[in-house]
Amino acid sequence: MKYMLIMRVNDDAALAAGEEIPFEEMINRMGAYNDALVDAGVLLAADGLSDPSEGFVVDFATDDPIVTDGPYGEIHELFNGFWILEVASREEAAEWARRCPLGPGTKLEVRRVTDESDFADFADNDYIQKEAERRAELGESRHG
Repeated sequence: MKYMLIMRVNDDAALAAGEEIPFEEMINRMGAYNDALVDAGVLLAADGLSDPSEGFVVDFATDDPIVTDGPYGEIHELFNGFWILEVASREEAAEWARRCPLGPGTKLEVRRVTDESDFADFADNDYIQKEAERRAELGESRHG
């Protein structure tokens, strides 16, 4: 099973962490966590995200989607990065999430990544079949 761990942090926590822990120490803690994921063979992908001011939102509320540059709206929590893990169970995903070296004001949202079994009722759909072929071509078919 694949799970995505989505790092969410509020602005106050991000500022406090930067004042309490030197940035290089945060890098070292996160690097050690990532090493443990790799050593356990569960890490499929991980990345950090840039500042929201570099992003944009595409709003589909109208027939012609509207693109709005960031920062956009009132932001209480920012998505700062993610990991995608392949683990045997929900419990194992939760255990890895608990080990992440994050502090107060930070949360990990953990969500299962869908796979072919979620669309079994539509197995004969052309696009479901194409997706399975794409995964096989990319060498990801064993990942779900």
